Amino acid sequence: MEEVYVGKIADFDQNDRKIVRRGELEIGVLFRDGEFYAYRNHCVHQGGPACEGMIIAKVEDVIAPDRTYLGQRFSESEIHFVCPWHGYEYDLKTGECAPDRRKKLQKFEVVKKGDSVYVVV
Repeated sequence: MEEVYVGKIADFDQNDRKIVRRGELEIGVLFRDGEFYAYRNHCVHQGGPACEGMIIAKVEDVIAPDRTYLGQRFSESEIHFVCPWHGYEYDLKTGECAPDRRKKLQKFEVVKKGDSVYVVV
């Protein structure tokens, strides 16, 4: 296992990301609410840059007790990132593909050392 330098913690803003490369492998390191997440930057759909799109709250349908549709809202607990090619969404915490949780991106461990961030490959 090897640790690949990503950058300084202070260089990351909310919903920021950096793409690091090790040979042919691209890894997206995403930052939100003080936490780092790292995934292979290769969408399960058609190989697009999965980690390079928007980071947004999951959109949820609101259904009344009588099963009528009341509209939509943004989730307060689940955050997604979106592949910019075709809109495939992934759970930020797990890397699971939102419409089919059996599919997910390869996840990598993120290590903080002092004021620096590394990803383990």
